[in-house]
Amino acid sequence: MRLSKVSRILATLAAAAMATLGLTAVQAAPASAAVRNVCYTTSQAGPFASYAVQAAAIWNNYTNNINMAQCGSNLVISYTTGGGSYAQRTSLGNGRVVIDTIQAQQYSPLRIMTHEIGHILGLPDNYNGNCAILMSGGSAGTSCTNPYPSSAEAARVDTNFGFAPLSATGAEVFTGSWPAPATTPAQH
Repeated sequence: MRLSKVSRILATLAAAAMATLGLTAVQAAPASAAVRNVCYTTSQAGPFASYAVQAAAIWNNYTNNINMAQCGSNLVISYTTGGGSYAQRTSLGNGRVVIDTIQAQQYSPLRIMTHEIGHILGLPDNYNGNCAILMSGGSAGTSCTNPYPSSAEAARVDTNFGFAPLSATGAEVFTGSWPAPATTPAQH
């Protein structure tokens, strides 16, 4: 059960208890009833298809206003070898995610996938090195395997999809979240 559902149940119980005592509660504005579908395809994801499915499930479980499903190609998941992992957002909920096989050997592939999808959902990078912050990307180091958004990150996605028009955030390419593999300098 999602935390927000638990919160709504607790709020209902609290309101009922207050009504029994003759108190009045001020109701908060209702949450957006519209859930927006983010349709993705793993047809080009190769060995990262299962990570895309897991990342979509994570975003579905941590947010209320989106439903990620394999229902189209608004978001194309693919992979490459070398050049870095990145997200290319064409508009909110649309674009492509490219996972670099070399980086996926150093960093958690699920964390990379969930992070890059976060860009498609409207989140910027946050290079603070904190493993608890999904959008800190590779700055949290190779030992960080946390694939889950923080509550603030999930709330921002809900805000993006609950209130902003889908074209509110324009095309952007997000690169550099995952540092290039260390190389040894050439000997002269």
